[in-house]
Amino acid sequence: MPDTPQQPDTTPPEFGSVDEVADRFAAHGYITDRRLATTVFLLSRLGKPVLLEGPAGVGKTELAKTLAAVTGRRLLRLQCYEGQDESRALYDWDYGKQLLYTQMLRDKIGDLTADAPDLATAVGRIEAQDSVFFSERFLAPRPVLEAVRGERPAVLLVDEVDRADEALEAMLLECLAEYQVSVPEIGTFTAKIPPYVVLTSNNTRDLSAALKRRCLHLFLDYPDADRELEILRAKRTGLPEAAERHLVQVVRGLRALRLRKNPSISETVDWARTLAVLGVEELDPQVLAQTVNVVLKYERDLNQALDVLPRLVDPNRALPEPGHGHGHEHSHRHGHSHGHGHSHGHEHGHSRNRRASRP
Repeated sequence: MPDTPQQPDTTPPEFGSVDEVADRFAAHGYITDRRLATTVFLLSRLGKPVLLEGPAGVGKTELAKTLAAVTGRRLLRLQCYEGQDESRALYDWDYGKQLLYTQMLRDKIGDLTADAPDLATAVGRIEAQDSVFFSERFLAPRPVLEAVRGERPAVLLVDEVDRADEALEAMLLECLAEYQVSVPEIGTFTAKIPPYVVLTSNNTRDLSAALKRRCLHLFLDYPDADRELEILRAKRTGLPEAAERHLVQVVRGLRALRLRKNPSISETVDWARTLAVLGVEELDPQVLAQTVNVVLKYERDLNQALDVLPRLVDPNRALPEPGHGHGHEHSHRHGHSHGHGHSHGHEHGHSRNRRASRP
């Protein structure tokens, strides 16, 4: 029943230690650092939601999925978007079933009012049926209500909460604070087994202080080179280890550019798998130029990448010859150098030629 008071949670702890979190996540292919493992451990012990903020593609959503897999809880996902109706994030009514019930009531209305002594009594009997239409029988729970009302333990993922309107964010406060949801027509549902709640944000707008106050907070950024290499190894991409290490350095070089969309960790994994399928043993600019669209999805970003990939693959190419304004690769390829007064015009011309000739 919705008004049942919340009982103490007597389920055993999901994790015995921070190290256990790291080990169990690693067994499912998700490599955590100490800070992230500690946050997950505290989430399970304190029963507080966790808010993960950071750029797209650093593993925020994947963390919630892995948490569900590691703990055996079912994953319930609320994908937020602009203009989302806050009531529909909680629940809806099964209008088809209500319509069918209306037809059944119409067929039986004669039986209900047959022995009514007067019109007021007949109307009263019909009105008494109204509450049936807004009962749990016709309630269609959305992820938030399902996480609270469900009998099975759950991980509730509120994905990209920064894309939602502030009204939806305000609606979530009750759930995050008390693990309960109010349905005006029925009452208040309170979780028997509080869900683990993971909220993610790509920082497209600032979230309210009230929301942040209710959550553990962690900013996830792109990992360092060693951890990203460890992630690639855990995903078993099929690429030789030396090539994986080289690819990590190339991706980190691309992220240092002014790109519209930086390569995500999952896209790096996809690139490694792509190169493995092509039978690549060691990286070269040509094969990277042919496959860089796996990680870069905008033409401007692709053009930037094609210009720098040779230097990212072989850093020595970026070393200028003494007294010349062009890179080492450019001077030797064309067999001559240019004076400083002409370097700008020729450089653009050659850059276009190089781009056009690439596969």
